[in-house]
Amino acid sequence: MITVLASVTIKDGCTDEFIAIFNANVPAVLGEDGCIEYYPTVDIDSGLPPQQLDSQTVTIVEKWQSLEALNAHLKAPHMLRYMEQVAEIVVHVSLKILQPAG
Repeated sequence: MITVLASVTIKDGCTDEFIAIFNANVPAVLGEDGCIEYYPTVDIDSGLPPQQLDSQTVTIVEKWQSLEALNAHLKAPHMLRYMEQVAEIVVHVSLKILQPAG
């Protein structure tokens, strides 16, 4: 299993628009072969001292059966359309591609 944490920095004032576009694409992604989980998250103030809040970042949590499924996801037609739709409001994207340790 592969876990992806995608940190997407959004232009100021555009987070709601980004989440709406993202959520419209979720059913297509969940229908892909190998997709286990796929959803957006935003920071919540926990009051814990090490936390650094960032209201302009949406973190996408993804789980895939394999690296091959993840790679196919990135080339899917609905993902290419999604990337075009959000191109003007996304400032930066960083990915963590993880596997279970041990």
